Amino acid sequence: MIRALFDPPWSVRIADEAPLSVMIMVRGNAWIAPADGTPAQRIRPGDLAIARGPDHYTCAGDPTTAPFAEIRPGERCVPLDGAPVARYRDLGPRTWGEGHDGSVEMLIGTYQMRGELTGRLLDVLPPLLVLPAEVWECPLTPLVAEEIGKDEPGQAVVLDRLLDLLLIAALRAWFSRPEAEAPAWYRAMGDPVVGRALRLLQDDPAHPWTIADLAAKAGVSRAALARRFADLVGEPPMTYLTNWRLALAADLLRDSELTIGSIARRVGYGSAFALSGAFKRVYGVSPQEHRGSAA
Repeated sequence: MIRALFDPPWSVRIADEAPLSVMIMVRGNAWIAPADGTPAQRIRPGDLAIARGPDHYTCAGDPTTAPFAEIRPGERCVPLDGAPVARYRDLGPRTWGEGHDGSVEMLIGTYQMRGELTGRLLDVLPPLLVLPAEVWECPLTPLVAEEIGKDEPGQAVVLDRLLDLLLIAALRAWFSRPEAEAPAWYRAMGDPVVGRALRLLQDDPAHPWTIADLAAKAGVSRAALARRFADLVGEPPMTYLTNWRLALAADLLRDSELTIGSIARRVGYGSAFALSGAFKRVYGVSPQEHRGSAA
């Protein structure tokens, strides 16, 4: 996470192709304009915005101001106004912009890698969503603002976890709004029967679940669970479990050094061979090929 400081006129094109960025307005105002022509949205102090990549967008003090710089992959800032020295620069630990006394301040957190599990949620988000301060009241915001200025051991880990919590809180607030389109499985989490079954599958995917097991724990018949689960989630329980297991495996292949056999056992497959067969049917490549492409 970083603190960005600007003085009008200012404008930056974001072309880093990050899957997701979270922005909190601390002081001043900003306009965020997606590159696809979607109308720009204004964010004021206390507002939170989430921009879903990899599409580009422009963040500016005024939507008519042309960008002075472009942020490219690798967090590389390239000046666009022809100046020999970049207008925006590193100002110290986790601080970037024109100067420490900038009249505009934003807190920005960026996710650089997309996972299979997070993709299930992020794919239903609009390219840009804004939670106004009057409907978004989160106690994490001042804590993030305080922590982002520190330079202590383990600070990056602290900020990463705070960003995760901030994103979760923001998505919960967003999906509770009438204009949001929450995924079916997210809405089903609120159902006393299907929500219980979903949590069991997600919390312990390695367990050899059957419809009978899930129905017993949910307190309904097998037929009732199967029907209600399919109606609310859009797929049968065992299909959901298979997709959840394979998504977990895909993320573990990318983010860990566990052997394929270890990953197979962790997500509920008896062997690397069994995982490989299921994985290739869904993703079109073997687990080893997926790991190589992710690297």
